Amino acid sequence: MNENALLADVKFDEKGLVCAIAQDAQTLRVLMVAWMNAEALQQTAATGFAHYYSRSRQKQWMKGEESGHVQKLHELRLDCDADVIILMVEQLGGIACHTGRESCFYRKLTPNGWEIADAQLKDPEQIYGGKSANPHTLAMNASAAQSEQVEVLDYLGQMMAERKAADPDSSYVAKLYHKGLNKILEKVGEESIESIIAAKDFKAEASEDHKNDLIYEVADLWFHTIVMLGYFDLEPQLVLNELARRQGLSGLAEKASRAH
Repeated sequence: MNENALLADVKFDEKGLVCAIAQDAQTLRVLMVAWMNAEALQQTAATGFAHYYSRSRQKQWMKGEESGHVQKLHELRLDCDADVIILMVEQLGGIACHTGRESCFYRKLTPNGWEIADAQLKDPEQIYGGKSANPHTLAMNASAAQSEQVEVLDYLGQMMAERKAADPDSSYVAKLYHKGLNKILEKVGEESIESIIAAKDFKAEASEDHKNDLIYEVADLWFHTIVMLGYFDLEPQLVLNELARRQGLSGLAEKASRAH
């Protein structure tokens, strides 16, 4: 197929991505939701197997490249707004979710909250040979990065000052500053919600992956709040100073100081 014909009608977002929903071609059950960039869509159409784009790893990947649970493409469909793609697939191995279940949508709402409704078909350790497929877990396990919080915050504060004056196309942060405060606040709100969801997931299932998801999302939230502070030329150190001040006060004194 001509690449222009494949991509011309698709409305990719400002990051060059489009939402992709994988659905079982026989049962029509929704298996997973992911993202595609132009290259992933092209590879999917060209190879007949589902390819996606990982926002956390910043790379294209083929579904099942580690687990073997590839998705054989039957049909591609584009929605009326041209910003969502459905992949009708055959899920080889019958497992789409990294938890070892048929679908990533294995929890349903009950009077007691979100409860697991689908059986685990295979232990993830058997699938991945003891390695988690969670991109946040993989990233953290692969990194030995450790630093003093003050050093990190000082570096980020300096970076914000530099990115405010930089070309909008030079980096993600520079582009955020160019779009203005409302866009920055929108990202802070989005990351707050992601952190809440991750916390609820960790509460429901205290797994290593959910723990790392929570850490990752909180890091995103902190980062975007530092971007927000930078908009007003405020150093992250000012927040540390306030936390230090509070730490030196008793609970009663702190409450009293807030009352005035």
